[in-house]
Amino acid sequence: MYEDCPVCGLHYEVEVGLFYGAMYISYGFSVAIVFIVGVLLYNLAGDPPTWVYISTVAAVVILAAPVLFRYSRVLMLHFFSGINYNPTYNKV
Repeated sequence: MYEDCPVCGLHYEVEVGLFYGAMYISYGFSVAIVFIVGVLLYNLAGDPPTWVYISTVAAVVILAAPVLFRYSRVLMLHFFSGINYNPTYNKV
């Protein structure tokens, strides 16, 4: 993730430790993924063995980790630091 916004130059690390909260958001996303994948496996695969649940959930969470990392930080910035996205702003 960029340290500074390439468009407006905003430094993303607003305060020390701001993104510790993003870890909790990412954890919430991961729990939702585990639940959804588990329910889908149960319904679509007919309750497979435990190793199928563990390996499928682990693979999905590992593949989604880069996306979860970025979106959890973005949500943390928008909800708790007062930063709003303005698409019409252009750096001069």
